[in-house]
Amino acid sequence: MKHYFVYLEINPQNTVIYVGVTNDLVRRMYEHKEKLVEVFTKKYHVSKLVYFETFEDIQEAIKREKQIKGGSRKKKIALIEKENPLYEDLYEKIV
Repeated sequence: MKHYFVYLEINPQNTVIYVGVTNDLVRRMYEHKEKLVEVFTKKYHVSKLVYFETFEDIQEAIKREKQIKGGSRKKKIALIEKENPLYEDLYEKIV
């Protein structure tokens, strides 16, 4: 069964939050960490995985991504801190 991931990344200073969706979280995080894609994450040095959710349905994942993106910064921080209060980089736990 295929899985999809909604994830939140931050920069080293914990000041910029990025919300994304992917079908391969390890690959996507590698791309961001190595700055292989010319996107927001490269420009703002966002490469620390601090939160993710797993879905079996891509439409549900996209819906959740939009919900999180539409929320305030305060809500995003609360989401992160509920599951990962120390803002640990979860990438090492998923590879």
